[in-house]
Amino acid sequence: MKKIFIPVFALMLLGSCNVLDKEPLPTVSPVTFFKTGDDAEAAITAVYDALQGTGLWSQDLIVAGEMPSDNCTSANGDVGPMERLAWTPTTSQVNNIFRDCYIGINRANAVIKYVGGISMPGQRRDEILGEAYFVRGLLYFNLVKLYGGVPLRLEPTESGTPQAVSMPRASAEAVYAQVVSDLTQAAEKAPAAKNNRASRAAASAILARVQLTQRQWSQALAAANAVLANKTYSLNSSFKSLFPANNAAESLFEIQNSGATDGNNILPDLLLPNPPATYSFPKFNIPTQELVQLGLSDPADKRWAAIGPVSGGIDHASYVDGGPGTGNDNGPFVYKWPGNPNAFNSPDNTYVIRLAEVYLTYAEAANELGNPASDVLEKLNAVRRRAGLADFPAAGATKESLRAEIDKQRRLELAFEGERWYDLLRYARHTQADPSARHAKTALDMIEQIRGTRDANYLLFPIPQGELNNNAQISQNPGY
Repeated sequence: MKKIFIPVFALMLLGSCNVLDKEPLPTVSPVTFFKTGDDAEAAITAVYDALQGTGLWSQDLIVAGEMPSDNCTSANGDVGPMERLAWTPTTSQVNNIFRDCYIGINRANAVIKYVGGISMPGQRRDEILGEAYFVRGLLYFNLVKLYGGVPLRLEPTESGTPQAVSMPRASAEAVYAQVVSDLTQAAEKAPAAKNNRASRAAASAILARVQLTQRQWSQALAAANAVLANKTYSLNSSFKSLFPANNAAESLFEIQNSGATDGNNILPDLLLPNPPATYSFPKFNIPTQELVQLGLSDPADKRWAAIGPVSGGIDHASYVDGGPGTGNDNGPFVYKWPGNPNAFNSPDNTYVIRLAEVYLTYAEAANELGNPASDVLEKLNAVRRRAGLADFPAAGATKESLRAEIDKQRRLELAFEGERWYDLLRYARHTQADPSARHAKTALDMIEQIRGTRDANYLLFPIPQGELNNNAQISQNPGY
């Protein structure tokens, strides 16, 4: 399933549970729709379609994962609140991420509720349920790490009544418990094979990320090890070959885009200079000079070293250098979606998670557990070697020096893929929980740098104003 096309009737049935507008789910009764295996397939395809929303991996989730961090800057006012850490309940990204997560959750809930009753081959029925659990767990993880506790909707919204659409916030702990439960079920039920859909390995990989965020080191290590033991997946021999994403051996889960208006990726036109982008304007997620200099500090690093001229400048794998000047199309630009921008309808896929991150997750969890340096370095050095770097020396390696190197490699390896701010958030909470666990930079450092105060309230987004207006039982996060 390389690209996604959605039957119109499926989208009608599984249309958005827009928790801001409170539109009810069905225009066709789900009782009459969920009858056959084909219906189940159409329904799970509609679940995947939700992941292409502007609030998710086609724009805002990547923006929110990079713009507040030390990786990116921009002169474009559309992302100014993200860069200035000046978001409010009416900021577009705050609204869009919340909305589109619940659209996908509602579609997954419909699959979970109804597909189990369909007469169809049992293995495929279970796989579809596993895929739905995967998406629901993934989306609730996005919500809890950005907003804290949120309404925990586990049934599809099938009515517009106040009783159906109003729900109080569950605790963050309860949401995390549901995320772990959903991903655990997905790791048991989803397809075992790599087929460009959610798989058991993809569920374990996201579960490892979740457990790392919660500082559950043993559980993170176990989930990462389950992925690394699966020899279906392997690191690409070349870092450059990873981009644009195209379901390579390293890919655990990526958003499939068709290049058509019903399945599009607008990121390339938002990130690239013109040419190759369709238009010239101040672009999003411009690499900071500090990050570029860090990447260039080791000339052997193939993730950042100059490769040669391409449309738009000099290719440096992770970024393209448009040259000196002050125009919209000069300077460094993100180059991890280097394919065809196609007038805001790019066919380039987007990684949700790939194997290199799992190697680094294993290394981090093993280090925090106090495992032997050799165990940590085996996984850390796999990523360094692929980048063209020498092994990190074992002699004199300490827990602190390894932590610093793992943090650095996560930043250089995963730059611009939408994870840096979320890493900085968990580093801040790590040090809050254990003051002896120091990181070179955390989200609180960024908050102090930009806002002038270490205001921990900005470790979370506010609840969107539209949700507050329509959900009488929900409360706002402190400080907003």
